Amino acid sequence: MSETHPIGLTIRSGSKIYPGTQALKNVDFDLRMGAVNVLVGENGAGKSTLMKVIAGVERLNGGTIALDGKPVVFADRTDAARHGVGIVFQELNLFPNLTVAENIFVGHEKTVGGVHIDRSAQRAVAAALMKRLEQDIDPDTPLGNLRIGQQQIVEIAKALAEDARILILDEPTSALSATEVEVLFRVIGDLKRQGVGIVYISHRLEELIRIGDYITVLRDGVITGARSMEGVDVPWIVANMIGSASKEFPKTEHHALGDEIFRVEDVSLPSPAGGYVVDHMSLSVRSGEIVGLYGLMGAGRSELLECIMAQHPASTGRLFIAGERVTERSVSGRIRRGLALIPEDRKRDGLVQIMSIRENLTLSSLGDFTRIFHLSLKAEAGKAAEFVKRMAIKIASMEHPVSSLSGGNQQKVVIGKALMTRPRILLMDEPSRGIDIGAKAEIFRTMRKLAADGLGILFVTSDLEEVLALSDRILVMANGRLTGDFPAGAAAAEVISAATPNLNKVKSS
Repeated sequence: MSETHPIGLTIRSGSKIYPGTQALKNVDFDLRMGAVNVLVGENGAGKSTLMKVIAGVERLNGGTIALDGKPVVFADRTDAARHGVGIVFQELNLFPNLTVAENIFVGHEKTVGGVHIDRSAQRAVAAALMKRLEQDIDPDTPLGNLRIGQQQIVEIAKALAEDARILILDEPTSALSATEVEVLFRVIGDLKRQGVGIVYISHRLEELIRIGDYITVLRDGVITGARSMEGVDVPWIVANMIGSASKEFPKTEHHALGDEIFRVEDVSLPSPAGGYVVDHMSLSVRSGEIVGLYGLMGAGRSELLECIMAQHPASTGRLFIAGERVTERSVSGRIRRGLALIPEDRKRDGLVQIMSIRENLTLSSLGDFTRIFHLSLKAEAGKAAEFVKRMAIKIASMEHPVSSLSGGNQQKVVIGKALMTRPRILLMDEPSRGIDIGAKAEIFRTMRKLAADGLGILFVTSDLEEVLALSDRILVMANGRLTGDFPAGAAAAEVISAATPNLNKVKSS
């Protein structure tokens, strides 16, 4: 098989250091041509960093890159593109006010005599690319008028327009419909036959097993497994993704669970593309229980929490707190009933960056310090100081802007703000995202203490180790539905299998 797919690019002893963390540690990576090289690993494993190095976005601190056996150093993204490397980023890198054709050729426009942009030539190539991708999209359509899945297709077309010899696809199907995924796989098959080397990153194991030729597994910046895809199964992937030794999140407080404090029945959220984003979900949480909700990207976990917090007017279903029906249809009404959400994106949805730490902490509970039209700044400051101490937030002054804090301390402010509303149920969406291991341990200790005090916690995570180590019970979502319910101590392979229900279909086809 290796003779059929020669090595086109190699990295040897590759290291990449950011302030406070080493993203890649002595990585040896081979990229084979005319094949799909799949890259697997948990969030923060170093996958995107490795791809950015290959695409010229980042440069190694140590180690070498060779292209066709010759040493090379990519000065930047444009330099890598000149060498035939294209990348489709997970975050769309497009201009909504430009047309589809203009987006495809931005930065490498077709010109007449090197002076004027040849718009008709660009439109013709863009139309051919849309036809190849089986999309009925006019090249003159402003990109902002397209739905997110179509924008993802344009991002892929942009990479194809550069005639890349090496094409990196980072979560390319996250916004695509099932039909669009099939089209993409056919295009990938064509590119393979043309000898293009493809690197494919996805959390969806059924996709990787279906289209992959070679697999590389990263864990904490180290390659833990690299081989042909032949014979690879879920247990092998899981063993290399998380290893035998779990991260240390030991339980320090054991307590009896109380009665059911929260119940969700038949919650649904229709999808604009048809079907459901959240598909008739039901679950329950007991007082003092930490329930982990695990699933892969696009499973509908975050949307479920948003439905619970009344952020989607189109959602349906029933909620109960301590057996009483929740009828409030507003976010503030749900907060008053005892629900609180720690959002996934704390900077966008959890904090006001230009406001002080004190103001952010008290933002959801200003009514506690207000008498008619008068806000007691003394009472507000006193309560904020109490929560700074309770949450062990490391600050110089409560009047400093919250943006001056580290990621871990910002997350503590978001949690403190939620706890100030005296919730009975705490919803946490990826509570450890973007914070270091020390801050994670503190957040997890806080979660356990809150549960010991009787709070019910429902937390969403895509980190398998976290959900296994922290949860009293593990629920798994896939395609908007509940696909697994496991007790604490469940096997990792069982949880991953529940998160990828299409895997058995792939194996049997």
